[in-house]
Amino acid sequence: MALPWMESLSVWGDESAKSLQPGSQPPVRMAALFSGNGFHGSEWWAKGEGRAMELGQVLAPLTEFREKMLFIRGLYNEEALKGNIHSSQTGNILSGAPLSAGGEIKSGTSIDQLIAQMHGRSTKVPSLVLGCEKSNPSVHKNYSMLYSSHISWSSPTTPTPLELYPALAFDRLFKDDVQRGDKSVLDAVLDDAIGFRRSISFSDQRKLDEYLDSVREIEQRIANAGKNGELQGWRPTLEKPNVPRPADGIPQNIADHMRLMCDIMVLGFQTDTTRVCTLKLNNDHSALRFPHLGVDYMIHHLLSHADTPDWLKVNQFFLEQLGYIARKLDAIQEGERTALDNSMLLYCSSMLTGQHDATNLPVVLLGGGGGQIKGGRVLDYLEKPNRKMCSLYLSMLDKCGIHLNTFGDSGEPLADI
Repeated sequence: MALPWMESLSVWGDESAKSLQPGSQPPVRMAALFSGNGFHGSEWWAKGEGRAMELGQVLAPLTEFREKMLFIRGLYNEEALKGNIHSSQTGNILSGAPLSAGGEIKSGTSIDQLIAQMHGRSTKVPSLVLGCEKSNPSVHKNYSMLYSSHISWSSPTTPTPLELYPALAFDRLFKDDVQRGDKSVLDAVLDDAIGFRRSISFSDQRKLDEYLDSVREIEQRIANAGKNGELQGWRPTLEKPNVPRPADGIPQNIADHMRLMCDIMVLGFQTDTTRVCTLKLNNDHSALRFPHLGVDYMIHHLLSHADTPDWLKVNQFFLEQLGYIARKLDAIQEGERTALDNSMLLYCSSMLTGQHDATNLPVVLLGGGGGQIKGGRVLDYLEKPNRKMCSLYLSMLDKCGIHLNTFGDSGEPLADI
């Protein structure tokens, strides 16, 4: 089982003498979170800077992170404008690549997978690709719905498989054989952990104890997920299942499902088991329902077509997931910075509102990128010549130590990132 970063140990596997000294710098992590169908049109905004930054109601769950946030306005993918439909606007959200129509599958390698290909050998799991809604293989208005279902692409013709099962995602991080075992991961390494604890500093002992407690908590939550929760989506004819629910299935409460995936992402970063993750909270053209919010009369996609109070409530629920991840990462101290300071959390959708406007994408970037990004700013590129999403990705790649002349349709990093 991988361990969190500790100041009293030599870490990260860098072969240079400097980085092998105690107190070496933690790595930069990158995560991309996506939710489909855009947001409430009049409540996605930010103005001002630093602690005085004002946020629209959609972004209210991020208020405590204003000083570590970039609100980015005006970016777009030119290729996404050609189809003007959910699939054609999502399949290249992280690549900017042209999409094939007519049911054919062809996009481009996404930024997360490029980082995984370049740096993935440094960790057990090159990239973690998580989802909370299963992919849709049908065709909608001449474009495959697989484009709506995947933001991560390992190659132009290969969407990266989504892991929908929290238990299997957890196993991938912490088990060598991805199968259900008779013993918990924590129990299997407990003796080694006790011996290891004697060799580290007091502050690292406390960090190790907190980490092991968090692993135990998630193991227990995975075992119990969904047993007493509200059912997601359509409702069965029985009030209670008449057969036992598989212990490592998908939680039926969408709130539990999302939180488990958020916890697993944080653990992956905290243990350096992975440094790259995508979390697709739902599909574009999503069919999710939200009974836990009292919004169960309409699926997500249909809700997006009108700026109602219920649509705002659903928007805030999605942004709460980003806030939850940021809060957990910000509580993990890594030397002089926190894990959030050492990360880049990109949040985006394929359209600004449910009216399919892809000319001005909603984009938020949280975290300091290892001290390389100054937060607390609103960056507006709407009237500037370089406003490509792929220009943002070039800037993010730079922070990860990957220096390219071009990515997707851009040959110039985004100014001010």
